[in-house]
Amino acid sequence: MVELDGPRRGPLNGGTPDALVVLVHGLGADGDDLIDLAGVWAPAVPGAAFVAPHAPERIEGLPNGRQWFALWDRSEAQLRAGVQAGAAALGAFVAAEAERLSIPPDRVALMGFSQGAMTVLEAGLRGAVPDAACVLAYSGGMIGGDALLDEIVARPAVLLVHGEDDEVVPAAASRAAAAAMEAAGVPVRALFRPGLGHGLDDVGLAAGAQVLHGLLKGA
Repeated sequence: MVELDGPRRGPLNGGTPDALVVLVHGLGADGDDLIDLAGVWAPAVPGAAFVAPHAPERIEGLPNGRQWFALWDRSEAQLRAGVQAGAAALGAFVAAEAERLSIPPDRVALMGFSQGAMTVLEAGLRGAVPDAACVLAYSGGMIGGDALLDEIVARPAVLLVHGEDDEVVPAAASRAAAAAMEAAGVPVRALFRPGLGHGLDDVGLAAGAQVLHGLLKGA
């Protein structure tokens, strides 16, 4: 398995990290695309370390483009296999990073955008990162949501945020994911943003900060 790496930011308070927030980028980006969210969310969790791993697979023709799983074949079987592999790679990285920083597994938060959102939902609910405190999934969805009830391993708090005008991943993907998670007993909140396309906005980021603060703010 490819060993992942990516940019990191230390705790805002300058102390020893007491939590870890893992930022998982989308298709065609890399960890540098999301690491600046550390500056946005650090005030909510001043003791947290942030890391944004680069996905394991390079995309031909894009010098800095990476992917958690390939989309050349979008059949259900291939997508399931791809997201499982991407989640496994992420899980190994998160476990190693948490151990390196001496952070308990239940003090880890996963955040993902687009393909990264699909990957963190897979990892956080189906066991690659089994004890995460929360999963924040932006502009994504869940691959294999119909099978979640039979396959779920963990039930972290989940926030879904999606633009109603998303032209890349329809908001219906997060609506279906929310329904699947509710049926499986996952504490999920879904926030749909009118007028927002495939991106992040201040309201969605504020909602993420609120979740992080509530679960990881420390003593």
